[in-house]
Amino acid sequence: MGIRSVLSKPFANLIVAQQRKWSINPGSYQQRILENLVSKGQHTSFGRDHHLKNVSNHQEFQQAVPVRDYEGLKGYVDRILKGESDVLWQGKPAYFAKTSGTTSGTKYIPITKDSMPNHINSARNALLSYVQESGKGSFLDGKLIFLSGSPELEKKAGIYTGRLSGIVNHHVPGYLRTNQMPSYETNCIEDWEEKLEKIIDETIYKDMTLISGIPPWVQMYFDRIVERTGKPIKDVFPNFSMFVYGGVNFEPYRKKLFETIGKEIPSIETYPASEGFIAYQDSQAEE
Repeated sequence: MGIRSVLSKPFANLIVAQQRKWSINPGSYQQRILENLVSKGQHTSFGRDHHLKNVSNHQEFQQAVPVRDYEGLKGYVDRILKGESDVLWQGKPAYFAKTSGTTSGTKYIPITKDSMPNHINSARNALLSYVQESGKGSFLDGKLIFLSGSPELEKKAGIYTGRLSGIVNHHVPGYLRTNQMPSYETNCIEDWEEKLEKIIDETIYKDMTLISGIPPWVQMYFDRIVERTGKPIKDVFPNFSMFVYGGVNFEPYRKKLFETIGKEIPSIETYPASEGFIAYQDSQAEE
C-alpha cells in the first residue's frame, strides 16, 4: 500500500464529513454563498446593470437576474475581450474556456481565479467520496491517465484561453502530478490520431490504475491497445480499478467498454462544465 492511498483515507473521512454537514442543511449554505457572490458582484458592470446591491435572497436574485443563453451575455464577454475590467466579476478572468457552440459559433466562457478551486476540489472530492465509501484507495498509487484537450493555451486580450480540460490540466495537484500521464508534450498534440498513438507508446507498459476521460475517447484508446497487444485491458493493466468519466451519457458505451476491459470496474460520473463543476457521483450505491 502506497503513501497516497494511506493518506487518502483520513483525508477522505474529513472531506466527506464536511460535505455531509452542508448537505443536511443546504439552504443556509447556499444563502451564505449567494450573499458572498452578491457582495462582490455588485461592484461590476453586470452587478450594477442588475441592481445586485438590492438583492438579499434567491427570490430577489431570480427576479433581478433572469435566465439567459450565451447571446444574452455575449455583450459583456466582448467587453472583456476588448480589455475592460470589472465586467462580469472583479478584475479580469484568469482564463477563457473556449467552446464550440451549436448556435453561436465559438464561445468564450470566463473562468475566474476565485472559481478554479471549484473545478479542482470537486474532481478531488469525487475520488475521495469513493475512497471513504469503499475503503479502497490503491488506485491513487499507480499511474493516472487523463485523456484531455491540449494544455497549450493562447492569449486573447492578455487572458489565457483554451479548452476547459486543458486549463484544468495546469491545476492538477502536485501530489498527483508525478503519477499523471500522458506527458505534457504528448498532451499538446492537436491531431487526435497522432496524439492517441503517442499516449499508447507512453502508457502501454505502465501500471495504470485510473483513467479519466470522455467514454468514446477512452474506448478508442482501449481498442488501439487491444489491437497492439491482442489482450483484454485487464491483462494489459491488471491493477486498473477506477474509471472517471463525464461529458456524455455513459450508457451507450458501458457494455462495449467493459467487454473491452474484460471485466466491470468501479466508475465515477462527473459533470464538469466551463461554467463550473456542476455535480459528481458521491456514492456507488446510486447514480
